[in-house]
Amino acid sequence: MKKRVKLTFPQDLIKEPVIFTMARKFDVIPNIRRARVTETVGEMILEVEGEDENVEKGIESLKQQGVDVELVEGDILE
Repeated sequence: MKKRVKLTFPQDLIKEPVIFTMARKFDVIPNIRRARVTETVGEMILEVEGEDENVEKGIESLKQQGVDVELVEGDILE
């Protein structure tokens, strides 16, 4: 399964390795398609690939940490 999501990080998570941690813990492959980070907010378009259950659990873990997650449909301009 592959899902594309838009992530919005609150200021306190900008410098934390949440994507790396999710990838290791849930055995998924993250692919950052686009990102913008400032001192106060981080936004990212991320593709997450792996077993269906692992992808879902990984995305849910991001939500539980306070990351805003929105499903993205269609193509993303590079």
